[in-house]
Amino acid sequence: MAYPSGTNAPQEAGADIHLQRLLAAEVEEPFYRSFIRNIKEAIHPPKLPPLEVTSKPVPVKDIWGFYGGQEKRAGATSILIHVAVIGLLFLVGTNKTVQTIVKQQIQLIAPDLAPYQPTVKKTAMGGGGGGGDRSPTPPSKGKLPKLATKQFVPPMAVVHNPDPKLVMEPTLVIQPDANIPKVNMDVLGDPLAKSGIPSNGPGSGAGIGTGSGGGVGSGSGAGFGPGHGGNMGGGAYRIGGGVSPPKLLFKVEPEYSEEARKAKFQGTVLLTVVVDEKGDPRDIRIIRPLGLGLDQKAIEAVQKWRFEPGKKEGKPVPVIAQVEVNFRLL
Repeated sequence: MAYPSGTNAPQEAGADIHLQRLLAAEVEEPFYRSFIRNIKEAIHPPKLPPLEVTSKPVPVKDIWGFYGGQEKRAGATSILIHVAVIGLLFLVGTNKTVQTIVKQQIQLIAPDLAPYQPTVKKTAMGGGGGGGDRSPTPPSKGKLPKLATKQFVPPMAVVHNPDPKLVMEPTLVIQPDANIPKVNMDVLGDPLAKSGIPSNGPGSGAGIGTGSGGGVGSGSGAGFGPGHGGNMGGGAYRIGGGVSPPKLLFKVEPEYSEEARKAKFQGTVLLTVVVDEKGDPRDIRIIRPLGLGLDQKAIEAVQKWRFEPGKKEGKPVPVIAQVEVNFRLL
């Protein structure tokens, strides 16, 4: 094809085509027309031509085919296993030998278990103490020194060594939570005394009082009051505060009274007993009686018991203890 000289026809034709592509083929439709058309199509949607399927489904191998037909067999196997386990448990549980062994090995509650009794803390313990320096005047009134488990320096109302080489606080060997008598005084002495003249008293072995042993009072030992061995209260010790309980070595079962046997009466008698330094019971008293002659039978039985005595600092001492005597009909 020939083109006039001086022109480049293909380039101009290409530029015209490019320009036509940049121009819009038609003017954009106004918004109100498109709005009205959308409403009409929403009310009366246009009918679309039927869908033409151009592909065909391809058969695929069933992935669960391996397990096909196994459901019934699995269910039957599960039922058989459960039946076998239940049968085995029933067979073992009804076996007399197994039942006998279980009864021998397991005992949840002791048949003669006594009912629970709340324990009340005892602050006053047995024992006592006393002292003095052979003074002709009675011990003077004052407060007790600090309570402790050991004594290094005894208390003194009149100090004979005003310039000691080693200063230590005086103490009494008494349970720290004991209910001791208290007086509002700044000097040491016997809180139960009446004299106000400073004096350690006619006792001996240091301390304050009419007894001996470095304590305060009329007893012997580093405690306070009548009795001996420390602590306070007189007589026997109570368990605790460094005092170990006595241990039962020999026991005699109580006899039944005729009245209680006829009435088929059962129960427990609670007693207090003082176990002396030799392990013999004495001063037996009834705390919780039963009646029908069983209280006396309980005392007669406990009088024949023998104990290993309680100890304080490794030495046997008289100890107050509680004892339960059970009466059960066979």
